[in-house]
Amino acid sequence: MVYWLSTLITIAIIYIAISIALYYLQDYMLFKPEKLPKDFQFNYENQDIEEHNLETRDGAVINGILFKPKGESKGIVLYLKGNSKSIKGWGKFAVDFTRHNYNVLMVDYRGFGKSTGRRSQKAIKRDLQEVYNKIKERTTEDRIILYGRSLGSGFAAKLASMNNPKKLILDAPYYSLTKVTARYAPFMPLSVLLKYPLPTYKWLKYVKCPIHIIHGTNDNLIPYKTSVKLSQVNPKLTKLHSVIGGGHKNLNNFESYHKMIHDILNQKPHDIDLSTTSIHVKHTSKPTKTKA
Repeated sequence: MVYWLSTLITIAIIYIAISIALYYLQDYMLFKPEKLPKDFQFNYENQDIEEHNLETRDGAVINGILFKPKGESKGIVLYLKGNSKSIKGWGKFAVDFTRHNYNVLMVDYRGFGKSTGRRSQKAIKRDLQEVYNKIKERTTEDRIILYGRSLGSGFAAKLASMNNPKKLILDAPYYSLTKVTARYAPFMPLSVLLKYPLPTYKWLKYVKCPIHIIHGTNDNLIPYKTSVKLSQVNPKLTKLHSVIGGGHKNLNNFESYHKMIHDILNQKPHDIDLSTTSIHVKHTSKPTKTKA
């Protein structure tokens, strides 16, 4: 009896110790920032850029780059990147939108690149809303497209739920970050420990613009079935785009991805007269018998 009690106490102590470690170390596990000196000069071949800094109300500085198209602008894409590096490297993906004559604004989260400030889910959401408000000072919301990639997909969904952008594009999104981390720590109370739960599925319920979800079928980090599930949250406004064979980090290497981006950016919404379709035709479960 004493032996079993001692064993249970030891297990409980280890469990608590791991929980405490997860709570305090999750920022280092989740975010992989690349920090840049203040005097770093961004340079992209054949790209016209402007660097911007936004000072937040708590004194942090959010650094971003505006990529400008060569032709007349159709609007602006606010590109919210993944959890690693800085916009120094992510900037190479701006061409996928500037080639369609869209401005692209990429920003670094707190602690990434030249951005400063103490990081938290609440602070990042507040920062991005301030960035969105600045964009609204220059253009109307019907010209703003939100693009969230991986980690950024949750923040993009939150922004879309609180505003009225033209479109929301989610690239390799997660149902919630709690669900993603649960795959690696299934026995831990992550709903209590996680400082960045990022419940994308909750925010999608309140999005009022067209939602486009892009996901690779061979994504081993965030499974494809995640997007299938997300597409059912707000089905009337959502379209799921599948990149056959695509992984988590290589969708830009697939021709189908670029065709999807082209269609999403250039398509015009249109209504369908459902009265002329087979929508009300019901399938019978049993074959009907004919009389001789």
